[in-house]
This record gives sequence, structure tokens and C-alpha cells, in this order.
Amino acid sequence: MTDTLLPRGCQAAEPAGDGYFRKGCNPLAETGRSKLQNQRAVLNQQILRAVRMRAGAENLLRATTNNKVREQVLLELSFVNSDLQILKEELEGLNISVEVYQNAEETFSIPLVPLGLKETKDVDFTLPLKDFILEHYSQDSSEYEDEIADLMDLRQACRTPSRDEAGIEMLISYFLQLGYVENRFFPPTRHIGVLFTWYDSFTGVPVCQQNLLLEKASVLFNIGALYTQIGTRCNRQTQAGLENAVDAFQKAAGVLSYLKETFTHTPSYDMSPAMLNVLVKMMLAQARECVFEQIGLSGIRNEFFTLVKMTQEVAKVGEVYTLVNTAMNQEPVKENIPYSWSKLAQIKSDHYKALAHYFIATILCDHELQAGDDEDQQEKALSQLYDYVPEGLMVLAVLKDKVQRKQLGKAHLRKAIVYHEEALRVCGLCKKLRNIEVLQEVLTAAHKRSLLKYAQQETEDDFLSLIQAPDILPKTEHKIETIAPQFSKVKVKDFFHKLGPLTVFSAKQRWTAPRTIRLHHEAGELGFSLKGGSPVQVYCLDPVCSAASAGLKEGDYIVSVGGMDCKWLGVNEVLEKLRSVGKQPIELEVISCQDTAASLHSKSATYSMGMQKTYSLICLAMDEDKIDQNKKSPLKLPFLSWGTKNRQKAASTLCLPSAVAGSSQTKKKLSPFTLLNTESSLY
Repeated sequence: MTDTLLPRGCQAAEPAGDGYFRKGCNPLAETGRSKLQNQRAVLNQQILRAVRMRAGAENLLRATTNNKVREQVLLELSFVNSDLQILKEELEGLNISVEVYQNAEETFSIPLVPLGLKETKDVDFTLPLKDFILEHYSQDSSEYEDEIADLMDLRQACRTPSRDEAGIEMLISYFLQLGYVENRFFPPTRHIGVLFTWYDSFTGVPVCQQNLLLEKASVLFNIGALYTQIGTRCNRQTQAGLENAVDAFQKAAGVLSYLKETFTHTPSYDMSPAMLNVLVKMMLAQARECVFEQIGLSGIRNEFFTLVKMTQEVAKVGEVYTLVNTAMNQEPVKENIPYSWSKLAQIKSDHYKALAHYFIATILCDHELQAGDDEDQQEKALSQLYDYVPEGLMVLAVLKDKVQRKQLGKAHLRKAIVYHEEALRVCGLCKKLRNIEVLQEVLTAAHKRSLLKYAQQETEDDFLSLIQAPDILPKTEHKIETIAPQFSKVKVKDFFHKLGPLTVFSAKQRWTAPRTIRLHHEAGELGFSLKGGSPVQVYCLDPVCSAASAGLKEGDYIVSVGGMDCKWLGVNEVLEKLRSVGKQPIELEVISCQDTAASLHSKSATYSMGMQKTYSLICLAMDEDKIDQNKKSPLKLPFLSWGTKNRQKAASTLCLPSAVAGSSQTKKKLSPFTLLNTESSLY
């Protein structure tokens, strides 16, 4: 499914480490998931065309006053809206095609729900990045063609990742690489002309922005979606498979939760806080369901205390699915969540509640109190299952009285049957779920089992002793929680490492073009000192020395000595290069920092077609001309913006040609987020 690909910008001498990344799956391969992905991509393009036609028709309708034209436009608009609705229903059908993602082995388990990957358009980084390298870093951009091509190849591969850890690692590698790219090429003061287009995974509506944070948020969403596909693919008939499924769903919930907390105002429905909150709940509920299957995998013993434990565990599964179903039916996610997902959550809630009542009925009907049994322990265990007991009944009396045990047990069986019938009814009303055979088989088998148990307890005087079964208190001994993404476990190498250390050579700092300084030794002295790490900085410059006369300035950074690049060299290494020249003239290339105080944009160029005001940039657009010029308005940050912190670096100072005392400063390894505030978020 995956091929090892050597990036063009990396040396072949670097084996299987940071110099390699994974190639994605073949999108044209005839697999179930690739067919779905291709169909989803085609539908997204059709939805885009329909949305554009609708926008054009609405604009014409607002502009024209001719009645005949208005009638014709209204007619066309009705056709476009109906076509758009059909396309969205087809996309919803693809989103709930859960059978494709399930394990290939024959199973008898209720299907789990995976998330489909977000689709995107191709992005050409070549011209914008080359122009930025030439303009901002004053370097020959043709030397970075391979690195740009590697970045584009990695992005293309991430559109079709394999459903395994290699696919996850590839997506995380691209996400981390975007951290480097953001700091290198995306200044906070302007846009560089790269347009990112991503389609909403639920509605198919495209969102376009010249902001890299849309790209990063969408990649994070796809990491969480891929974890859900891995979880549904696990073999749930084995202990190891269920453990892997639980782990995958917890990791999916962790990634989606991280996305919700980090990117707080995304202009896409599928990544809105409300939708992500529902998806996190759903993934944790599916992890809880797999835990219950794991407990009962080896079989459930028909023993008093074992059944008490299973009753509480399965009641917990029913409770979490009730919460998921409630969240799915709340605004604003109700309109965009697939209808079959909410119905499946309702079915699972009823099904697992029915199982809880069946288990407790089995306790009451099959386990009469014997002479050697511990009455206190059984009373304590049974009382923990109830918040209250029906009026006139005591737990110990029920245990000792055969008639009361039977009556309460049959009450639970009746409630179990009611829940089973409701689950079957809801399943029958949903066309998509009705066609899932394994779901129908599981629900029908559980219903028949409860009916058979009830028939075994039936007597002629039942109509005289009808009582209402109390609700069951859910309880679990197994903790389910989100697992935060471990980005540090994936090691990546900055494709644009040649530009220099990220703390200095970033998009946030402006530099002059490299200047060549030709100087000579003067009685063994150069007339300046060096400080800093990589690159070194000119310090304590003598204003009357030959270096100052040649144009060297205090605070200049040395980027080359004698034609040898030294952006990554420390003070000691640069001193060695200067000493190796001897008495020959020395040529240095230096750069100076430009003092710029450009203000941030007050608006972000965001294009979001067909979106409601809630998550569209329309709600943030303000006509600056309407602002009272006499009032001072606070500085507005871009729609998607990260906070920044200035980092100060320690400096060690050495003078030429004096002896070097101590070793060079230790190089610190930078992460792609070194320049980012950890508490930053989309604004």
C-alpha cells in the first residue's frame, strides 16, 4: 500500500531516516475506500459548481428589476437548489458507507462509524516560495526547486494515506513540516499568494483561504479521521484487535480535541467547535463499546456477580450513546450531521440499555438465593444497580422471595423487549441502516433472546402482578479518555534547512541582501569580536578599523567566509575558518536586520461559499470606512492568527585572533513551533 520515496532535496547518503517519507496510496486503486474517496472528490467538485451557479443567480436576482428576468432567475434558482440538495444527500450517503471501512473478516458485531477524509485541491508552491526566497532571503531561488518539489510531493501523498501507522506518520510529518514552512514563508503582515482549498467533509462546501492555518487544521482533522478508519478496520473478534480499536478511537478523540482547542474559529462546519465536540463524544463512545466487547469476548458466565458487573458496564455504554444522540440533535450540528449517524447512536443506546435489563433479569430469574450464598454481598451488589426500587419492595426481600424475584425479573424483561423493539423500529425507518445486514441480524437476535427468556417465565396470573422495572445505574471499572497526539515521536527534517537557523532566518524578520566585505589583518587583529550561536554576529566593532571602512556594521550576521556557507556554524567554527585564511585577504558575506514595524492586517482574505454567517468570514467583515475616525479602535488580528513570542538567545563573545576559551555554544534543536506561542489559537 505504501512505497518508500526519497525526496529530491535530500542527499542519498542519508538512509531511511529524516531523508525519507512515505508515499500515499494509489488513489486509482480499485479498493473500497479509494472508490469512496474518488466519488467524494467528484461530488465536491459538483457541489462547488452548483454553489457558484447559485451565488451568481442570487447576485443577478438582487441586481435586476426586470420582472421577466426575475421570474426566469427564480426558476433557475429553484433547479439549482434542488440539484444542490440531491448532491448533498449523495455526499451524506458516502459519509455513512460504514461497511467499506469495517474489518474484512466475517463478524457479528454492530458496525462502527468512521470519518471520511477531507478533500482538497492541488496547491502549487513553486512560484510563491521561489519569489519569497528571492525577495525576502535574497538567495537564488533556483537552488530550492528540489525542496519545493519535495514539499508538494509530500502534500500530494497525504491526500491518499494508507490506513495504518505509516499513513498516520506521513500526515504528522506533513503537519510538522507545515510548522517550518509557516515560520519560513508566511509573514504575519501579508499573504504570499498561496490559496488553500478544502472541502467540508459533511456538506461538501469549499473553503478557500490564503492562510496556512486552514491547511494545518485540515491535516489535523484528517489525522483524526484516519485513526477512526484504523479503529473500524481492527478485527473485533480478537483481544488484540479490540485493544487496537480502543487505542485508535481514543487517539482520534485526542486529535479532534486538540484541533478544537487549538484552532478555535475555523470557517468550516466539520471543524467548528460544536461539531468537533460531537465527534469527540462519538469516538469515546465507540471506544467504550469496544471495551465492553473486550470484556465479553471470551463469553459471559451465567454467574451472579459476573452478571452484575456486565449489567453496569453495558448500561454505561447505553448512557454514553444517549449523550451522543442528544448532542447530535442539538443546533447547529443537527443540520449537518448525517441522519443515519444520529439514528445509529439512538439504536445503540436502546440496544445496550436492553442488554442491561436482560442481564439483570437473568440474575433475578436464574440465581435463587441458596443456603451457602452470602446474602449481604448479594444484597449490596444488587442494591448498587438501582437508584431506587419499586414501592413496597426491599432488595433483601426480593432476593429471598421467589415470587418477588420473578416479578421484578419479568419487569426487566418487558423493558428489555420494549427497548429492542424500539431499536428495530428506528433501524427500519432509516434506509441506509436498514440495508446493513449485520446490524439487522444483531438486533433481531438480541430481541428473540429476550422474548424467549420472557416466554420461559410466563404464567397464567401474570396480569395480576405487573410492576415497573426501575432504571439501572451505569458504572464502569475501565477508564476511557482522550489520548493527546504525540507529535514529538515523529522526527522530521526541515526541507529548507539551507536557509539557515529558524530563529534568525524566518518570515518575521527582514534582512538586507548579503554584502561582501573584503578586509585584511591589521597587526594580527580584525577590529571586531564575534558573539552568538548560529549564525555568528559582529560585536564590539572598532569604527576606525579596515572592516568598518569596508562597510561592516555592528550587529551584522556573518553568513559566508571565503565563499563557504557558515549560517549553521558557531563562533569557534567561524574562528577556525578565519584563522585558516592566514595573512590572505578575507572575504565575508554579511547581512543586516531591517527595522520594520509593519502592522498586522485587520482582515484575512477568506473565501467561504455557501456558508452560513456563523462560521463564514462574512460575520467578521467590517467596512472600515464606517468606523469613526475620531475613535481609537483596538488592533484586530487576522481571522486565523497565531500569537508570537520573541526569544532571546544567550551570546558568547570571542575576539580575533585571541585563543578560544571553552567550546562553542551548544546548538539547540528547534521544533517547527519554536516561534509560536503555545497558548495561541485561531482568532
